[in-house]
Amino acid sequence: MKTSKIVEQIPPSGIRAFFDLVLGMKDIISLGVGEPDFVTPWNVREAAIYSLEGGYTSYTSNKGLLELRQDISRHLKHKHSLEYDPSDEILITVGVSEAFDLALRAIINKGDHILIPEPYYVSYGPLVTLAGGKPIFIKVNPENSFKITPKDILKHCGDRTKGIVLNYPNNPTGASYTKPELKAISKAVIKRSLIMISDEIYGDLTYDFNHTPFPTLPHMKERTICLNGFSKSYAMTGWRIGYACGPKNIISLMTKIHQYTMLCAPIMSQMAAREALKSGERSTQEMKREYRRRREFIIAGLNEIGLTCHKPEGAFYAFPSIKISGLSSMEFAKELLKKERVALVPGTAFGPSGEGYARISYAASLSNIKEALLRIKRFLAPFERTKPLDKSSGLRPEQGRRTKK
Repeated sequence: MKTSKIVEQIPPSGIRAFFDLVLGMKDIISLGVGEPDFVTPWNVREAAIYSLEGGYTSYTSNKGLLELRQDISRHLKHKHSLEYDPSDEILITVGVSEAFDLALRAIINKGDHILIPEPYYVSYGPLVTLAGGKPIFIKVNPENSFKITPKDILKHCGDRTKGIVLNYPNNPTGASYTKPELKAISKAVIKRSLIMISDEIYGDLTYDFNHTPFPTLPHMKERTICLNGFSKSYAMTGWRIGYACGPKNIISLMTKIHQYTMLCAPIMSQMAAREALKSGERSTQEMKREYRRRREFIIAGLNEIGLTCHKPEGAFYAFPSIKISGLSSMEFAKELLKKERVALVPGTAFGPSGEGYARISYAASLSNIKEALLRIKRFLAPFERTKPLDKSSGLRPEQGRRTKK
């Protein structure tokens, strides 16, 4: 039976392919899944329950509940002085992943190029391809804290370049951008007349400076499709509620595709999202404080056991180098899982430039992080290390140094 050649050639998600290996294994400490380890706040859960008891079980407008769109509009205006008309500049989607897919399909003509900084979230490249475009990957490096520069953008632009994707704080590296850095990028976007797709799902989890939404920059609102949602900030991954804000002509096209595919997001999830915006800020800040505490511990611990790691500015991921092991990223992940029962994601799941790295999620309890670091340290024992262990971390000190056999 003949099937789609395009789909056949797209590899499966590197994250899911690896975690198929984890299924059924016991005594696993998982630092791989990009999901908060917090439960959705009780009042948000109750809002969904009350909506069901009240008979809210129908379709909503394709655009999403008007009340939710109005809430999002007020939230953005209050928090970022960013104004979007809820009637035609905001679309409620089934998670940010759907919003990203809709954005691409709304702007891409066959053969258009989309710039994507690499390492990148696993769906970006395949979704560009499925939309008929060509992903152009721009390798970022640790020397620049895994950040893209205006020079990078201009260097990779061509006649077919339509837009650029910027995910910040970034999955998998945790890198984010200050307002001056974003302004510099915006000038390159303007110079080449690009459309910016800014994936800011981790925006509320920015630790060292305030998050700056890309459309708040001068002349950027009219050329930016800004994506966000409730999964990370409010621990609502399973509720599948995201949203897109942008110029009404683009939002209109995205809505048209949405009409024929998803129709609308679940009404009970939308009702819960309204409650999250109303009263969820306190819970968000509590989670953020805990993530920051875990970040400090895990980054110090990784560096002390020899896995060099820059400090992420946001999200809940560390992206350490595993090159001292002499193993490939996939070999490292598989062997660590087999020998020490610690699951993390090989860096190559996020593109070829992720070779030599691994993504570690610190959306896990501090006790699990401590135990995972001890197991990783034990796993590294046969390999030569470049840094001694600092006893202040709470980890057991290494006795001597051995070289790889």
